[in-house]
Order: sequence, then C-alpha cells, then structure tokens
Amino acid sequence: MQYQRSSALFKAAQDVIPGGVNSPVRAFKAVGGTPIFVEHAKGAYLYDADNNKLIDYIASWGPMILGHAHEPVIEAVKSRADLGTSFGMPTALETEIAELAISMVPNIDKIRFVNSGTEACMSAVRLARGATQREKIIKFAGCYHGHSDAFLIQAGSGAVTFGSPSSPGVTRGTAKDTLLAPYNNLEAVAQLFKEYPDEIAAIIIEPVAGNMGCIPPLKGFLEGLRALCNQFDSLLIFDEVMTGFRLAKGGAQELLGIKADIVTFGKVLGGGLPVGAFAAKNEIMKHLAPEGPVYQAGTLSGNPLAMAAGLTMLQELNKDQEVFNRLDLKTARLHEGLETVLKDTDIPFQINRLGSMISLHFTEDEVIDFETAASGNNEKFNTYFHGMLNEGIYLPPSAFESYFLNDALSFEDIDFTINAFKKVVKTI
Repeated sequence: MQYQRSSALFKAAQDVIPGGVNSPVRAFKAVGGTPIFVEHAKGAYLYDADNNKLIDYIASWGPMILGHAHEPVIEAVKSRADLGTSFGMPTALETEIAELAISMVPNIDKIRFVNSGTEACMSAVRLARGATQREKIIKFAGCYHGHSDAFLIQAGSGAVTFGSPSSPGVTRGTAKDTLLAPYNNLEAVAQLFKEYPDEIAAIIIEPVAGNMGCIPPLKGFLEGLRALCNQFDSLLIFDEVMTGFRLAKGGAQELLGIKADIVTFGKVLGGGLPVGAFAAKNEIMKHLAPEGPVYQAGTLSGNPLAMAAGLTMLQELNKDQEVFNRLDLKTARLHEGLETVLKDTDIPFQINRLGSMISLHFTEDEVIDFETAASGNNEKFNTYFHGMLNEGIYLPPSAFESYFLNDALSFEDIDFTINAFKKVVKTI
C-alpha cells in the first residue's frame, strides 16, 4: 500500500502540532513508520488519505462498538445539532441518558457526566478522597487512567514502595500519595494496606487491563481487592472507560460479578463523541458539589451532541443485548485463527482475550501484568504490525494496547485477517 499523502499530512502536522499528533500513540513511535491519516470510516472499515481501505481493530480505542458511522447515532447527532451545540445549561437529555445508564449498570444510583475518561478518573479519585477523608490511592503498574498527575507514576525501588513521577511536570508531592502495585498481585496490595492501614482512600483499577495489551484479572484477584477495601474502609474504583457497556450491558461489574464503589465510564458512552462519567451509590455521590463539598465542574459536561450520541448508543445496546454474544464469537474466531497459524511455527506467543478485547504477545511467558507484557519481543510485533497494515488491516500501533472488535466486523473480515496473518507470519 502507498501512503504518500499520509506522509505529507504528517510532515505538515509536525510543523504546528507537537510530534504531529494530539495523542502520543498515534505517532507510530512504538512501531516506526508514518502514521495513517484517516479521511472517513464506515462500519468495520477505515478509509485513509491515500484511498486505502483498512479493516479496523481499534474501533477508536473502543467506542465504536457497533461500527463506524452507525446510522442511528449519526442521525441523532445531526438532529440535535440543528437545535444548538452547547448551552452551559441543563437539558432533559442529560436526565434521560442518566436514567438509562443507571438502569443498565449494577450498583449505581447517580452518575455525573464529564468530557473524557481522564476527567472521569481524576474526579472519581477526588470524590473517593473527599468521602473517606484520606489521601493515598493504590494504582497498578501498566494500568492507564488518563494523564492526570496522580496517575502518571512509575515504580519505585520495590514492588510496594512509593512511586515516582513518570513525566516532567508531575511533582514528587503528588507522587507520594500514589502507591503502586503489580497487576494481579494481591499479596502486594495486602502489604500496602498493612503499611498504610488508615491512609488509603481507594484502589483504582482497570478490571480488565487494556493498556498493556488485554490482561484479564486472575481468579480471585478482584474478589481479594473487594475484601481488602471492605476490611480497611477504603473504596474500590473500577475504571470501566474501556470495559463499560462493551464487555456486557453492565460492564465488567456485571460480567465478573464484582461490585465496585465508584465506576468510571467513557468511550462507548459517548457513541464516538467526547464523553466520560463517574457513578456510585447515593451515600458516596452525596459528597459531590453542589450537594456536597467535593468540587467538580465543566462547562461542556453533558454537552447535548455528546448526550444525543451516547443516549442513542446505549438504547441500541440495551435493545439488542445479543451484540455482546456476537462480539464474543467474532473475537473467539480471531483468537482461534491466530493461534492455529502460530502453532505451526516456532514463534513464542501468548494470546489474551476477554469478551471483545484481545491482544497478541510475542513471548513464552504467561502475560498477567506489566512486567510480563514488557517481556514480549517488540521487534517481532513491529514486523507483525506493518505486515498486517500492508495487507489492509489496522491494528493498535503498540504492543501494549488491546484490540477492540466492533459488531460491524463480519466473519469474512475475520477470515480475511487470519489469511493475511498466514502471509505475514512468514516474515516474523
């Protein structure tokens, strides 16, 4: 495939946008080469600036669960735009989508809409701190909760020490209140509670990790976190920005049978427009302004275009809950196909999957946390990525990202992908 126009567009973008992109993973730094500039998308396909057609396996990092330019969502946005795009005032739409979301998700009474997953997670942590009157949080290495200062923390000198800032601009004072543990390591979390029994406001976690590839929780891990939070009067925050309304109607809470105290949402909830949200039971949400003292605000929160898109998306998912089974079957087909091809080679590999999230790791080790994900062979992944791209298949341009399937993908698309992989694997 040829990418001359994408190359020219990237060069022009670098003159006026840092790195030429508005989110770092788009720059292809992890895989090399020039990023693809998209012209439009429909269903399961992307169409780039060079008129290449690509089968899409990122779905805008999750929200396009029904496929790109899904007609009911697009029509809802068009109709709403005719009435005005922003007011900074309440609309009935906000109540309507709130009522629907609460009816679909277990264990929540109220929901507050914001504009991004980062904002949702940042606000959820502030709410947890305000509700518990404690300052420290526990997060997990490799889990991404947006670019708020409290989350940009890397490991310290040991598995259960204070973290240190992983980005300039994040203060050590901020980092001292973020405790870091390995994902799927309950013992490390228990040790943190032993060291700081009265200081931990909350644990925040992706119940199914999607930012070190797809990493499901090991049996008993989330249950153990729930028990520790109960024991030490801390709150359990599920970051369901990726998993909410994707793994099941009620997200990971429903699928895995674990109740979180606060849940954050994004992606699917906006139907492709910028939306985030956080939700909890009344006894927690009552601490939030204007009802309580924990401040959070946003002029564009509850934006009518985003609410119209999100409401339509949730209505579609709520009336056709078989979508989750269809996605499971399609993802299983992809998993089985990749595995069958790789078994006939001497290439070390692991495939992780849960629901419509899946990732391929070029390593012999079981991938259960950031350390084991990082053991994968990046050179092989880069060859794989570019080989598949040349076959017309767009995968996440990083070995540390989950793939997200959408319902517009056909089994023929998946079989095409597997056949393309048969060619590409010979070059890995």
